[in-house]
Amino acid sequence: MKQDLIAILDLGSTENTVLARQIRDLGVYSEIHPHDIAAEELKALGNLKGIILNGGKNRVVDGKEVEVGAAVYELGCPVISIDYPQSKCETRFDELPGQEALKKFLFEDCQAEANWNMKNFITDQIELIRQQVGDKKVLLALSGGVDSSVVAAMLIKAIGQQLVCVHVNHGLMRKNESESVVKVFRDQLHANLIYVDASERFLGKLENVADPEQKRKIIGGEFIRVFEEEARKLAGIDFLGQGTIYPDIIESGTKTAKMVKSHHNVGGLPEDLKFELVEPLKQLFKDEVRACGVELGLPHDMVYRQPFPGPGLGVRCLGAITRDRLEAVRESDAILREEFARVGLDKKVWQYFTVVPDFKSVGMKNNARVFEYMVIIRAINTVDAMTASVEKVDWDVLERITGRILAEVENVNRVCYDMSPKPPATIEFE
Repeated sequence: MKQDLIAILDLGSTENTVLARQIRDLGVYSEIHPHDIAAEELKALGNLKGIILNGGKNRVVDGKEVEVGAAVYELGCPVISIDYPQSKCETRFDELPGQEALKKFLFEDCQAEANWNMKNFITDQIELIRQQVGDKKVLLALSGGVDSSVVAAMLIKAIGQQLVCVHVNHGLMRKNESESVVKVFRDQLHANLIYVDASERFLGKLENVADPEQKRKIIGGEFIRVFEEEARKLAGIDFLGQGTIYPDIIESGTKTAKMVKSHHNVGGLPEDLKFELVEPLKQLFKDEVRACGVELGLPHDMVYRQPFPGPGLGVRCLGAITRDRLEAVRESDAILREEFARVGLDKKVWQYFTVVPDFKSVGMKNNARVFEYMVIIRAINTVDAMTASVEKVDWDVLERITGRILAEVENVNRVCYDMSPKPPATIEFE
């Protein structure tokens, strides 16, 4: 680790990510760690310049208030605390310090340098990847989304042909998505790409499964099984590359924060996983992942591609997945993307998609009563995926999208627009 590091220890704060971003915005690298991390582990992080004990309303776990070990205070670097009554520091804050107080801690007390930038981050990660992997091979799930694409680019730069990319068509992809992935990565970027069509296999496993957490874990677990099968056909595969980013970890829960939802690359991994994980992006927020992709030289269109969840349309076909509703999601999503691109909203809106609930409503088609599904449109803007606001789409655009969906998508008789920000809603529905 060449960059100076400020470690934030989570003692129940709901603002760990806010603090981490404030520090990074000042040019100093910061990481969030659990309150009970051993002092030896902290020291081993390298270039540790300071520690912030970040307390808050979630400091009570199982009836006891969480505390840090005494050895943390003896590491030889400055320590401050925020909203942590048991603190043994001389310097304490009741709430997040202002920018000037934070600057004083970083640059005067800790003597940290403002050397946090993507170029340095990439250099560090490439070195760490080479140390971890050695001369072995890494298997990477390449969905073609932003996270997996950036991981692929970083791994190619670090270990070249030791990377084996696998694209799994799980039957839950957007319209023409798999074809696009193969064209870009195999034909244009000349990646070592294996294509696996496992759509029937996934849909069979998901039949009659309505619980969103169970769906995510089935999809995540089945992904690993596919990789294990592909790995057995190859020699020397010991590592699994993952596009895990920081919001994935936060939303999957910590010792002092409740789970929002599990992510296939965090909560859905089987206990008997035979691979060691390589996760070079796990401390980055979404906007930082994109900046990393730009620094790595990936095409702009790829870096700013629409975010897409690992479980794909499986979490946008709400409840138990049926083929008619899955197709309705796929077709309505394609229409939405076409119409947003037509008016330039694809360059303005951070994420937009459609979902289809697992219930029907009464409607009229061809002068007859019908009982069909509805399509819900969601369009939101965010910087770091931790909060999000709703895009105010022009009425004319929404009317045109609605008209196309009702005319072109089978088994649909209603279109709705989701007006819910995050929080209290999440970006996805499941």
